[in-house]
Amino acid sequence: MKVIRTVKEMSSVTDEFKKRGQTIGFVPTMGYLHEGHTALIDYAKQQCDIVITSIFVNPLQFGPNEDFDQYPRDEERDTELAEKHRVDILFMPSVDEMYPDDTIAKVSIEKRTNCLCGKSRPGHFDGVATVLMKLFHITKADYAYFGLKDAQQFAIVKGFVKDFNLPVHVVGIPTVREKDGLAKSSRNVYLNTNERAEATHLYQSLILAQQFIIDGNQNTDMIREKVTKYLEEHTSGKIDYVDILSYPKLEPITTFDNQFIIAIAVYFNGARLIDNIILDPSGKMIEVIS
Repeated sequence: MKVIRTVKEMSSVTDEFKKRGQTIGFVPTMGYLHEGHTALIDYAKQQCDIVITSIFVNPLQFGPNEDFDQYPRDEERDTELAEKHRVDILFMPSVDEMYPDDTIAKVSIEKRTNCLCGKSRPGHFDGVATVLMKLFHITKADYAYFGLKDAQQFAIVKGFVKDFNLPVHVVGIPTVREKDGLAKSSRNVYLNTNERAEATHLYQSLILAQQFIIDGNQNTDMIREKVTKYLEEHTSGKIDYVDILSYPKLEPITTFDNQFIIAIAVYFNGARLIDNIILDPSGKMIEVIS
């Protein structure tokens, strides 16, 4: 595995891959790698000749009161994990390398942002799209892999890749979970013992909603209310949202005619957790989106 820290070297190396006709798979991360990230890497290894993983905590996607400075970082552990999972190139640029002083432009996302996490994080997805636009060009990726735990992010990435005619195929991989159902997240380390026990109920609330749909319930308002009540009864967290939307357009729905998402976010003292399931009209879970 080769570690690269500059844009110039990364671009030069990927030029050589392209000249040799090798397919490049790209897994963008903010580090503190866990099984969710390594599942993306393993999936990419199955499909591509070369796998590049980036580790970059992107300041543009953090708001003024968010946890950029506290975001967990462990470069030595991340490097070991990446090598263990046979990453070919580990790209770890600095903030100054990615955003020089003379930067004058950024990507602005116009749709799919006024709901779910975007509603309480203005500008967040502009920051995500901006860094990904740069990373896609730098890595020259043929395929890019994302976990569907961040389903709104995936929907937005799919959309802007299409809008800008970028030559990268975006693939969404199922959320990786702990044995008790909690979605893997770098922020889980911030939960105290009681919060960690309660956090398992996020996924249970989604399974409850799925069962209502499988049983033939078409009342989206009632399902939201049931999920909200379940979370209130089983956790001490503050609910940010419980929503049911079309997917990937992320528009309000009243009936289950097409693919849709049930998504939740809950604030604990230690961390804000998100989770979701993406379902077809019959209530069957969608595992991979490509």
